[in-house]
Amino acid sequence: MRRTALGTVLAAAALGVSMLAQELPVRGLHLSAPRPDEVEAAVRFIRDALPQEGVNTLVIEFGYRVEFERRPEIREPEALSRDQVRALAAACRAANIRLVPQINLLGHQSWRERTFALLRAYPDFDETPGKYPNNEGIYCRSYCPLHPKVHEVVFDLVDELIELCQATEFHAGMDEVFLIGEDDCPRCRGRDKAELFAGEVRRIRDHLAKSGRRLWIWGDRLLDGQTTGLGRWEASLNGTHRAVELIPKDVVICDWHYDTAAPTAAYFATLGFEVVSSPWRKAEVALAQLQLARWLRRNAPEPVAKRVLGVLQTSWVGFGQFLRAYTGEGQASAQAHQAAACFRALFAELRKSASLAR
Repeated sequence: MRRTALGTVLAAAALGVSMLAQELPVRGLHLSAPRPDEVEAAVRFIRDALPQEGVNTLVIEFGYRVEFERRPEIREPEALSRDQVRALAAACRAANIRLVPQINLLGHQSWRERTFALLRAYPDFDETPGKYPNNEGIYCRSYCPLHPKVHEVVFDLVDELIELCQATEFHAGMDEVFLIGEDDCPRCRGRDKAELFAGEVRRIRDHLAKSGRRLWIWGDRLLDGQTTGLGRWEASLNGTHRAVELIPKDVVICDWHYDTAAPTAAYFATLGFEVVSSPWRKAEVALAQLQLARWLRRNAPEPVAKRVLGVLQTSWVGFGQFLRAYTGEGQASAQAHQAAACFRALFAELRKSASLAR
């Protein structure tokens, strides 16, 4: 059989993965869901490549690209069939990889001029209804967390996706929420933004807890952008950071930082949260985050140390783009190559360090 670029990568990875120590409970990768025509390749990648790399957790951001039966009116182009979602989940189970499905909740309800399926189907759920035509002047739309009907719709989507994936955990996104508690919203106007954000986290968390499932979210809205110097993207400048004091401690925080290894994983762990550090496309940042996680697990007091779970590499390109960059087969964007190179460097260090520890 022809030796492909993927086979070469797997052979190199296999040298270290067999001795991968279990010092980090989460060794994860975050990817967008594949297109329907990419599912077969995605299944092979999950089954063959990811275990060899040492990945044991895969967050797949499905969003509204699923052929939902309970809410068929909410669907994006290139939606996956229910059988395709099941195939991805089955591949994860075969590879002993925990699958954490994701739909972005609260924020990220649009991108550039395109409003996503939830607010297209239910425009009255919008936090700023009728404002910002073509989404000009904003980053992303949000839904109103106090709308009386939004959660019965959203939770139908969440439940159906979780059941298709047979998942025990769910990632709700909730990053970069800039539109919250807006004066344009008759329900949220004048309310405390931290309490609004925390209330939405609690609603989602409590809904999942009813079926014994656990919530993951990105951590940026829980950090004070002014005190930390992290600014408005990796942290909050609109007051939502105080929500960290108001949400349950069993929420898993994905602590993303892409340009520096900010020591905020220690902050979350000290507050009582389990935390996963999330790099993107700079290997030096990813390796520094890994070093910090290991240092905390070895040197922090035990209650804090055990809450530092590991790493979750992000990609922010399509599944196919990342796969082509990873294998070197086909064209991929510069961003995909950067993310794939960061992933390879991070997981090579995980395997190397594990091997040296034996």
